[in-house]
Amino acid sequence: MIYRFTLLTLMLVVMAPALRADNDRLKDAALVLTEMAGAGDTGIPQNLLAKSKCVVVIPAVKKAAFVVGAQYGRGYISCRTTDPAGWSAPGAVRIEGGSVGFQIGGSETDVLMIVMNDRGVERLLSNKFTLGADAGVAAGPVGRQATAQTDATMRAEMLAWSRSRGVFAGVALQGSTLREDDSEIEELYGSKLTNREIVTSRRASPVAAATLMSALSRY
Repeated sequence: MIYRFTLLTLMLVVMAPALRADNDRLKDAALVLTEMAGAGDTGIPQNLLAKSKCVVVIPAVKKAAFVVGAQYGRGYISCRTTDPAGWSAPGAVRIEGGSVGFQIGGSETDVLMIVMNDRGVERLLSNKFTLGADAGVAAGPVGRQATAQTDATMRAEMLAWSRSRGVFAGVALQGSTLREDDSEIEELYGSKLTNREIVTSRRASPVAAATLMSALSRY
């Protein structure tokens, strides 16, 4: 019972600062994509990004822990299209997860994932799935490491990276849950839509997402 109460308290703590204005979060997502994908030898390998089917950007995932750990973040997805723009209008997702163990502390982490194949796209466009259980996710290689690891990482449905306090690394995110952010989608588009409806149609991107779409167009 004490674990449940502690976990609920932590979730409220990490969720509160994440409930920010959409415009700010969209701009943060654009910045995260630009900086993590454009970091050269220390960033996401361009050959993997070029082969990706979709991109997921979740800025400032909040984590907190005191015996029971919790994490929460909100971000955006976009998938490649045949349109001149090259990328679909953005959908919205939440990442949630928890862990139990001897731990204390807190952090704020930017997360970027790329979807590498059609199976991964189907998982991403479902209402909810668990990374590592429902969908195969692997820690993405950084910079020059990609040459040696491409064969192994290409077998994963998704590759993931994180950035915390300036440290950039691949991350597996095992056990975290990714789900559609219904309230964010409705806020962006003014109606109830699914991520599948957004990214598989020719729906125009919201004005608020212009910075993010501009960042995506470079890749």
